Amino acid sequence: MNIIVCIKQVPETGDVKINPQTNTLIREGVKSIINPFDMYAIEESIRLKEKFGGKVTVITMGPPQADIALREALSLGVDEAVLVTDRAFAGSDTWATSYILSCVIKKLGIFDLIICGKQASDGDTAQVGPGISVHLDIPQVTFVKKIEKIEDGICQVERLTEDGFEIIKSSLPVVLTVVKEINEPRLPSLRNMMRSKSAVIKKITAHDLDIDKAKIGLDGSPTQVVHIFSPPPRQKGLVFEGDAGDVTEKLVNLLKDAVLQAKTGK
Repeated sequence: MNIIVCIKQVPETGDVKINPQTNTLIREGVKSIINPFDMYAIEESIRLKEKFGGKVTVITMGPPQADIALREALSLGVDEAVLVTDRAFAGSDTWATSYILSCVIKKLGIFDLIICGKQASDGDTAQVGPGISVHLDIPQVTFVKKIEKIEDGICQVERLTEDGFEIIKSSLPVVLTVVKEINEPRLPSLRNMMRSKSAVIKKITAHDLDIDKAKIGLDGSPTQVVHIFSPPPRQKGLVFEGDAGDVTEKLVNLLKDAVLQAKTGK
């Protein structure tokens, strides 16, 4: 079984800074990690390989330093790593990103499963996995909490819903996006850590792909961030003291004054 895992390197800190000119994340000087949801995708792919055999290839798109995330994935037990990096890809939105990744996957050849984390912690859109399935014209199942069985070209999974789960069957190949309930990620082994340090990471640029360059990067992205900002700090509210009757009367009077002010504009 050939499995492809798409991961993303994201800022570790919650103090995310934005470039005011491009409205994109400033990644320089910020420690990065593998997107937490993608760790579950990596673990599930390794478990499937251990059960069915085959190969796991992990892909990430990002700047050259994103190879750190790929080496961490290799230390966990994946077989091959691919870094998709090119200045032409900078500023790609989720649609452009999923298009680029689909072109990379086509170049890599035959596959049975594509596994992604359900969403990235820096964007929280949950759009790249489904976007890949659209560009490749293959089925998708999102929010997968359990892969029940894979046999005879059919994958059966449990899909998490707001009030329980659904049992879904899909033909292979298929894109799965997984939630944290699916497994518990393992720690890297010493053997794989040593292997990851010397492993050759394949690099793919725009020139290596059969790609429409009008559909990539900031200019090729159908969505644009017009303005992004941090909300102002919330002002301290009023504090009422006294018994319930007094507090209620004060609150009612305050609301009446607010309504009157809204009507009169004074």
